[in-house]
Order: sequence, then C-alpha cells, then structure tokens
Amino acid sequence: MNLSLKQRFSRSMEDGSDLVGPRAPPSPRSVKRKMMLITLAGTLALMGAVAGTYYFAMRPVILRIAVGPPNSDDVKVVQTLTQAFAHNHIRLRPTQTEGATASAAALGESKADLAIIRGDLDVPKNAQAVATLRKNVAVLWVPPAAKGKKAGPKITKIQQLAGRRIGVVGRTQANVNLLKVILRQYGVDPSKIEIVQFPASEAAEAIRNQRADAYLAAGPVNSKITTDAINASTRDGAAPTFLAIDAAAAISQNYPAYEASEIPAGAFGGSPARPDDEVKTIGFSHHIVARKGLPETTVSTFTRQLFAVRQTLLSEFPLAAKIETPDTDKDAVIPVHPGAAAYVDGEEKTFLDRYSDYIWFSLMGLSVLGSVGAWFASYLKKDERGNNSSLRERLLDMLAVARHSDSIDELDQMQTEADNILRETLHCFEHGAIDEGALTAFNIALEQFHNAVADRKALLASMPQNLQRAGVQLRATGA
Repeated sequence: MNLSLKQRFSRSMEDGSDLVGPRAPPSPRSVKRKMMLITLAGTLALMGAVAGTYYFAMRPVILRIAVGPPNSDDVKVVQTLTQAFAHNHIRLRPTQTEGATASAAALGESKADLAIIRGDLDVPKNAQAVATLRKNVAVLWVPPAAKGKKAGPKITKIQQLAGRRIGVVGRTQANVNLLKVILRQYGVDPSKIEIVQFPASEAAEAIRNQRADAYLAAGPVNSKITTDAINASTRDGAAPTFLAIDAAAAISQNYPAYEASEIPAGAFGGSPARPDDEVKTIGFSHHIVARKGLPETTVSTFTRQLFAVRQTLLSEFPLAAKIETPDTDKDAVIPVHPGAAAYVDGEEKTFLDRYSDYIWFSLMGLSVLGSVGAWFASYLKKDERGNNSSLRERLLDMLAVARHSDSIDELDQMQTEADNILRETLHCFEHGAIDEGALTAFNIALEQFHNAVADRKALLASMPQNLQRAGVQLRATGA
C-alpha cells in the first residue's frame, strides 16, 4: 500500500491493468507537440524558401542582345562579351540583325532584352540606356582633282555642295539622314544633290574611281573604314579638303541626339597630316540599351559585369568599344535604366538588401506563431489544471475522513475514489497539465491517504465486531 505514484503508474503499464482508463481524446500536451512540429516545419519551410530564393536569385540569367550588321565591329564586341560572360551570373545570347535600325525594332517588339543602337535613330519607347558603347563623328571631305581632268569650282564650304554628287560610305539609311541634317542646316536642299551610297568594303575603290564630288563617313575617330576611304582620296601627294561643320552646336540644339565634336589634327595619319588642323563636326553615340521591363537587379549586375571587362574590350577593339557610363540626367535623350543608374550611383543592392525585409518578416511571423501556439496550449490546459487541483483537495478531505471512519466499506469506497483521482492525475501529468512539482505534492497526499486507510483498517480489524457495529450505528444516528 505504500507505493509511490510513479511506481503505481509503472506497474499499471506493465500488467495491463485499466488504471489509466480508456484512451483520452487529444490533449493539450499533444496539441503543444503539434504546435512545436508546426513551428519546426515552418522554420524548415522558411529556410527552404530562403535557400530557394537565393538559388533563383543567383542562377544564371540569359539575356538576348540584338546587334548588327553581320561582321561589324559591334558584332565582334558582343561576341567577345558573350565569351567573357560565359561563367558569370548574366550571360548573353547574341541575335544578329541587319543593322542598328533592325536591332532597335527587335527591342521595341520585345524580341530582345538588350540592343546596340545608334542614338540618332528612332529610339524605341521601351528602351533605356545601360552604357555608351562608343562615340562617333561625321567626316565630310572633298578629294583633290585628278590631274588632266577639268575641275569645277573648288569646294571649301558645305554651301557649295548644292548640285553636286555626294558619296556616303555604308549602306545604312542613318548616314544618309545624317547628311541631310547637315545640308539643311546650311540651307542646301537635299533634293538638289545626288546621293550615292557605297558599301564599306567598296568605298575605297569607288573613291579612287572618282564616283562623287564629296564624301561622308561616320564612325569612331580613327576608324579604319574612314581612314582607308580618306587615304584613297589622296592623289599625287595632294590631301583632301575637310569641310568643317561650324554649326554643330546649332544642330545639337535642334537634334538632341547629336552633339558638337571635333576631329583632331592628324587623326587619319599621312604626311602631311590629315587633317592638318582640328576640324569641327558633329557626333553621335552608339548605346547599349535594355528593355524597360527588365528587372533592375538584372541590369545592374549586367552593367557591373560590362565595366569589369571594359579593359579587355579596349585592348581588343580600341576604336569600337570605348565604353562609358550612360547619361543619368532626367532630360537625357535616352532615359537611363534604373538598374544602370543604381550601378553608376553606387546604390546597387545585394541579395540581403533585396530580401532582408522578407526574411525578417518571416522570422517575426514564426515567432508570433510560436507565441500564439504556446498561449493556446496553455489555455487548453487551464481547465485541466483547475480540475486536478479540486481532485487533490478532495483527496485531502478523504484523508481526514479516513482517519475517523468506522466502516470498512466506506474505506473501500474512498479507496476506489482515490484510484479514480489517481487515474485523472496521471492523465494530467501525461498531457502536460501539471508539472513534476504538482505530481510530487499529489504523491505525498496519496501516500498519506493510503497510510491512513491502512492504519484505520488495521484498527477496525482489531476491534470486536459488536463494537464496530455500535460505532456504525452511532454514526448513523448522528450521536
């Protein structure tokens, strides 16, 4: 009879007795365990989400870039970039076009993510600047008259081109448009002149055959195509005459895509130097542009990679790849892409910068979820703790009654009730409603009750039967 509560519980589990009664419904402790499992699952899910986000954020991104015409320096530059970016986060997939106009159209139709375009062409509405690939100048010159051929009035000014034939180097319509802009600025009606275009590969031969009175070429200063064309214009040691575009500033006011520029003396080599003095002209740029909907982080990463390999491009393509940062002014001809602006301004965001808020809010959400779960579990155990407390008080009351009982049957009934209280207490402990301290206090009360019952039964057993019956009768009559 003097068994501890834990011993009784262990014995009941070993012999399969029904001390703990039938299986109870889900308890607060099981609910708590479920909440802990849910919290753990949520934490693992958060870690998986962070890992997944990092993977998707850091996985290679392939951008389609439109560039043309075939075999041009621009195509070669893009091919070099493609090789340089082969193992980087941003990678390129070149799409060759017929020229800058076709590249701009591909970007405007969202068939490309990036494009290399001329700044003096119609820029798609969804194009935003990423970098300036190179700056170009317009070169307008008149070859010297061939010996033995009757020469007309010498051309020294652009106004004197009226009624003449002008050869344009390159098949692109953009160069013809450039010539017309220059002519109109000087009051020359483009319809009053004859314009002949030559492919770049045929320009030198056409100039040697005197197919035009003057020529226009557009490209980087010291462009090989322009230099070869000017060298073909030299006859018997006589250098061509370069026509200055003095109204370059006025042209740039009317056409923002153009800017005043100059051709340095000796830019095209030769002896004497060609030109022999600085020549004023107009210039325009080739730009790398991005589609407006392209993510800011993608463009900023591409811009960073682009300028990281700039020195490589300059060493391989010194005339065609003088990359510069884009114009970030609000009134720029081509608005800058926010991603490129972030790189230029040093505000490029890291992975943690982009996703720290989401991670922090997720952690806060898990913390709140854990707190709510703990409160809910505690709330569910409140009634069970209160019920167990009343059962313990009942046990103490029975302890007092047992010490004065005169009936074996009454003691047995209280013993049965104590067993029921034991069962409920073990349920409470198993479900987490009471802790070790409460279980120890209950164990002390239970042992005192069993000792009182055992002592009282021993006392009643030693008494004569007539005295036991008399005591019962006295208790029954209330004496």
